[in-house]
Amino acid sequence: MTLIKTLLPAAALIVLPTLGLTQEAAADTTPPNEEIGYIFTTFMFLVSGFLVMWMAAGFTMLEAGLVRQKNVTMQLTKNIALFSLAALMYYLIGYNLMYPGDGWSIDGVLGAFSPAAMEPVGLADTETDLTYASVGSDFYFQLMFCATTASIVSGTLAERIKLWPFLIFVLVLTGLIYPIQASWKWGGGFLDGAGFLDFAGSTVVHSVGGWAALAGALILGPRLGKYKDGRVIPFMGSNLPLATLGTFILWLGWFGFNGGSQLYMDTAGNVADISRIFANTNTAAAGGAIAALLLTQLLYKKVDLTMVLNGALAGLVSITAEPLTPGLGSATLIGAVGGVIVVFAVPFLDRLKIDDVVGAIPVHLMAGIWGTLAVCLTNGDASLGTQLYAIIVVGVFTFVVSGVVWFILKAVMGIRVSEEEEINGLDMAELGMEAYPEFSKS
Repeated sequence: MTLIKTLLPAAALIVLPTLGLTQEAAADTTPPNEEIGYIFTTFMFLVSGFLVMWMAAGFTMLEAGLVRQKNVTMQLTKNIALFSLAALMYYLIGYNLMYPGDGWSIDGVLGAFSPAAMEPVGLADTETDLTYASVGSDFYFQLMFCATTASIVSGTLAERIKLWPFLIFVLVLTGLIYPIQASWKWGGGFLDGAGFLDFAGSTVVHSVGGWAALAGALILGPRLGKYKDGRVIPFMGSNLPLATLGTFILWLGWFGFNGGSQLYMDTAGNVADISRIFANTNTAAAGGAIAALLLTQLLYKKVDLTMVLNGALAGLVSITAEPLTPGLGSATLIGAVGGVIVVFAVPFLDRLKIDDVVGAIPVHLMAGIWGTLAVCLTNGDASLGTQLYAIIVVGVFTFVVSGVVWFILKAVMGIRVSEEEEINGLDMAELGMEAYPEFSKS
């Protein structure tokens, strides 16, 4: 005991300075106040980017579930490839085309042609703008939107398009078409100067993907046997549980899509607005799903699950242009209109013999147009004329340029598989492997 009583004070003398150093080190590592907003906004971009990246999985599962068994592997391949190509093209050319700062090639119209570059490691020897977020987090977040645009095109053109022409189109879409038109609004270009409002991309992302898909569908033509003797022949998807899973994944990812577009998480007001965006996004999806559920029951006497799934997605697209200013009731109604649009637009396209395998044109193009116009219902700063002007400008640019690219690809290398390959399925014809090899072919 005597020895212990002797050692305890000595141990205390040794430990106390260490505790003091620990407290001092902790104090030294606490970021100054001016860096806290920068840290939180950067963190928000990264987490939101993770959620939007998860939407790539949602699109993949939705498409894999809605195509026939013989074409599932092709949709899986296209989606992993388009996401990877988007990442490279957005780095090489897209990011600075979209956000040129003071480096416009044509002021307000055409951005800068240079690769993206991040800050040095640890922000060494830099005077970083601490009022926003890191370049790396901003680049990563914005890249996810670019990839989403390409995913929209994939589903529409499924089951009859060749792999490599599609991927070449993705290079043009993600490297040039998407970033150029996005710079007109989000990069501070001429549409932004005109007062166009599109919070998270009902037009800038979703309708652009829809216009590109529509141009491709018109040039590619419908699937064999889809329209016969004046009738529409339904082609059932291979896996509705997978399609439903894909829809829920997209629903989840949309919280990052819309919430991250608040762009700042540096004040209590911004955090409150992000939570408001989450709530509005969720209820708009619910409104779209319920509207499609009730309407298909009334029209067809049975609920159509694929319409309900697309109704939820149309609700999400509809609220994307302005997820902040509506209340929960208004957001629900805006989403519900999107669900109604899908139920009527799908058979309308069939009457025109425009074959959209997954319903991406009604969901992303038509509901995107509606959502862009619906901004005027809740945001007093919006002008209906300006919103219409932007829809037309972006639509004409995307549709015409996409059409030219599709025509060139068709003339140079062909974009459609042969009849025999289409009948046998693209999995074996283009890839030589099946998604479900243990199941016998019907």
